[in-house]
Amino acid sequence: MHTATLENRPSPLKFVSSRELHGAAPVPLQTQCSTCHLKDLCLPCGLATNDVERLDGLQFGRRKVKAGATLYREGDGFHHIYAVRSGTFKSSLTLADGREQVSGFHMAGELMGLDALAQGRHASSATALEDAEICSIPYGQLAEVSAASTSLQMVMGRMMSREIVREHSLMVLLGSMNAEERLAAFLLNISQRMKARGYSSSEFHLRMTRAEIGSYLGMKLETVSRTFSAFQQQGLLEVDKRHIRILDLQALTRTFEQRVQ
Repeated sequence: MHTATLENRPSPLKFVSSRELHGAAPVPLQTQCSTCHLKDLCLPCGLATNDVERLDGLQFGRRKVKAGATLYREGDGFHHIYAVRSGTFKSSLTLADGREQVSGFHMAGELMGLDALAQGRHASSATALEDAEICSIPYGQLAEVSAASTSLQMVMGRMMSREIVREHSLMVLLGSMNAEERLAAFLLNISQRMKARGYSSSEFHLRMTRAEIGSYLGMKLETVSRTFSAFQQQGLLEVDKRHIRILDLQALTRTFEQRVQ
C-alpha cells in the first residue's frame, strides 16, 4: 500500500535551463483553469463554466523557468502561447547593431507568445527576470476549441487586442513624453497591475534592472537613475535599489496626466 502511494504521487516540477527548455517535456498540470487562482486575470477571464471546462480539457503543460533562462527566442517557430503563473518575464528583440530593445514586461496572469500569430514565428524573445513558472498552451488545440465557442473567440480577440494596445502605449511613451512622464507612467502601470493581483499598489519590488527600464522607455541608464532620484527628492517615492514605495500616488499621477490630458 505504501509503495502504491509513492508511485501515484505526482512528479515534482523542476527548473530547466535555457538550453534544456525547448526540448523538455511539459509536466501535466496539477491545477486546471477552473481552479487556478489566476483565472480572473488569465485566459478564463469572463468565460462561462462550460467554456472553462473546455479549457480544462486541453493538454496544458507546466514548467518552472530559472531566472535568466529564455522561454522562446526571436525567430522560433510558433507552437504554444504561455500563461505566466508566477514570476516576471521581459520581451525583447535584437536591433540591427546587436543591442537589445525591451518591448514589454509580463507578470502573473498575463499571456506571452502572441507576437507569433501573424507570421508563425516569434518576433521577440521572452526571458525570465526571476525564477518563474508558466503554463504552456498548445495553440492548435486552443484554436480548435475556440472554433466551437463564440465566447472563446472573443477572448482570443481580446488577447490580440491587448498586444495592439501595449504596442500603441509604448509608441506614445517613446514619442511624446519627457523622462519624468515616461517613468511616472511606467510606475503607475506597475502599481495598477500589482493591485489587480491583490498586492500593494504603493510598495513593490521591481524585478527589472534600471538598464532594462531604460531600454523599454527609450531612456539612457543615467537618465533613469536621475529621474528616480528626482522623484525621491520631490517626495513622490522612496527608492531602495529596486524596492519602490510610492509616497504620493496622486502627485505621481498628475506628473503623467499633464501630458495625456
